[in-house]
Amino acid sequence: MPGTSTSTVEVTHISKNGFWLLLDEEELMLPFANFPWFKKASVEQICDVERPSPNHLYWPKLDIDLSIESIRHPENFPLVSRANEFIEKA
Repeated sequence: MPGTSTSTVEVTHISKNGFWLLLDEEELMLPFANFPWFKKASVEQICDVERPSPNHLYWPKLDIDLSIESIRHPENFPLVSRANEFIEKA
């Protein structure tokens, strides 16, 4: 059985622009402009976040995995999606 994680993660605030996570002593904001997968998620889905390793977050109800580095420096991780291509073809 794996050991208990001592790294904590908590959603501290949700607004129309994004949400804030408390990671140990650090608070990070995830703006919906940079993380659009969360924009239509429910409060319950956003708050159900796990930290399987020190640099990895997982939202099981949304099946979203993010590295903490991508939250700290989203400019280094440009969004790449073909979703609009599929919508335009429909």
